Amino acid sequence: MNMKQTGRASRSLLRISMAEGLQYRASAISGVFVSVFWGILECVLFTVFFTYGDNAWNNNGLSLKQTISYVWLGQALFLFQRMSIDGELMDKINNGNVGIDLCRPLDLYTHWFVKSSAGKLGTSWIRSAATVLAGLLMPAGYALGAPSSLQGFLSFLLSVAMAFILCSAFAMLVTAIRLNVTWGDGPTYMLLLLSGILSGTYLPLRLWPDELQTFLYLQPFGGFADIPIQLYVGSMAPAAALPGMGLQLLWSLVFVLGGRWIMNRKLQTIIVQGG
Repeated sequence: MNMKQTGRASRSLLRISMAEGLQYRASAISGVFVSVFWGILECVLFTVFFTYGDNAWNNNGLSLKQTISYVWLGQALFLFQRMSIDGELMDKINNGNVGIDLCRPLDLYTHWFVKSSAGKLGTSWIRSAATVLAGLLMPAGYALGAPSSLQGFLSFLLSVAMAFILCSAFAMLVTAIRLNVTWGDGPTYMLLLLSGILSGTYLPLRLWPDELQTFLYLQPFGGFADIPIQLYVGSMAPAAALPGMGLQLLWSLVFVLGGRWIMNRKLQTIIVQGG
């Protein structure tokens, strides 16, 4: 299949998968309540921590107001991250139905990347938007604040788009690793959990120890949430937006190339049983 046909097929698959995702509105609504609950809980904990904590601790320039905004945006962007492999793709891997997709006139990696990304975006954007709205409507002291500047907000939006691509590329890398594996799902789930911890959605990376800050900036998972959120709250200057988004792009390419290479290698030895 040539590039033009692949692009046409991918666009059709994107529309279909997003439409399927939008059918689960009840799940999206219940997910919003979970996100808001955890957002409020984190806001209370950070308020206590900043108010009564030791004044000698170093928060790397992140104020309480910025941290509250970080929490709400972190809850919204956390929805772009996968904590498990796409359910339909996992069923195909476990049941041997990969052979069916191999018969389709579409590159398997492209097919799965588009389907996985679209399925996630179909519901996550609703939950993310509702979570952000809930954050804006919170009482003073617990509400999502305004962006630090117009330039920072525009950089934030662009970085969010890059974050979604990065999350999707990493999810496909983990899926490729799981392909043709018979020793269980534990290691893949550990990889996904590690990415969530290092993304900053559990604890803002600015609040980690000083000696880890360079590592935390350069490692790939900060591009999931930390980089765009810091651009929004102003702890990362707009002048640093291009280097930050450059890191997101670089790691996206690494994950895509790595995932495609692993998948191609495994497809050479895959055994499909049945008739």
